[in-house]
Amino acid sequence: MAVTLTQLAYLVALADARSFTRAADVAGVAQPTLSRQLRVLEDELGAPLVQRGGREGVTLTPAGEVVLPLARRMLADAERARTGVAELIGLRSGRVRVGATPSLCIGVLADVLRVFHDRYPDVRLELVESGSQPLVRSLVRGELDVALVIVPSTGVDPALHTTPLLRERLSVASPSSERAPSSRGSMTVHELARRPLVVPRLGYDVREATLRAYADAGETPRFAVEGGEMDAVLRLVEAGTGVAVVPDLVFAGRPRLRRTVLTPPLYQTVALARRADLVPTHAMSAFRDTLLSFLAALSAGDGLPGDVQVLRRPD
Repeated sequence: MAVTLTQLAYLVALADARSFTRAADVAGVAQPTLSRQLRVLEDELGAPLVQRGGREGVTLTPAGEVVLPLARRMLADAERARTGVAELIGLRSGRVRVGATPSLCIGVLADVLRVFHDRYPDVRLELVESGSQPLVRSLVRGELDVALVIVPSTGVDPALHTTPLLRERLSVASPSSERAPSSRGSMTVHELARRPLVVPRLGYDVREATLRAYADAGETPRFAVEGGEMDAVLRLVEAGTGVAVVPDLVFAGRPRLRRTVLTPPLYQTVALARRADLVPTHAMSAFRDTLLSFLAALSAGDGLPGDVQVLRRPD
């Protein structure tokens, strides 16, 4: 007897719910059915996958911990197969699960999604906002179709195919209602270190880049506020709480922010990533083309703020 997707789905539900009763409710089956199928799965794999009757509810055994990420990926791949075939034969127009960093959601993605929805109103869009590292993990597990991520200095996960899109500078944001932090229009990290700093929560690439620049310059940041999402950081800066190092894209449409460049400059590369072993669906390809066309139009019309360069043009 072979392992079935249904059995794997029951294992995932049980791992998430930590209770046979709740897992059965989530799966929409009777508890005896779920328990029986899990036993069959354990017999097929030759090892127990869950520890039953513990004080903290159901927990996974070491074998279960090994199987769980594989189960999630197989279920995601199966869903992609169903979606792609359904799209191909015209049963529905598809779905695109998009991930992006918060600064990109603020900067360009909202407009891209609007344009895409206008062109393809029947395609279902799902958006996940997170840091690049969680987004990469979601892509590898098959929980996202595409994601806009920051390319780390160590390179991207080899399981992913990436298309570099933008090269953007990181600049200092300060409130436009106050005097500029530097009369020269630029400032060093040593000058920046004399001002209270607002930084986003752990997991933001720009936070890591900022703190690395301080360390390289031998400076210690004076934190005004730590934590929060990018939108909160920008609002704190606008209110005069402190300054922040942010990607140039976020200055678009924010007249209450003043941009001051850092010297030496800090840059980051934004790429569109997807799993390398999967053929893009028609909906994914349409999203990619819409994104590239939108960025090219912005670049041609001088619509990109600060020092942002488009690296990839539509084919």
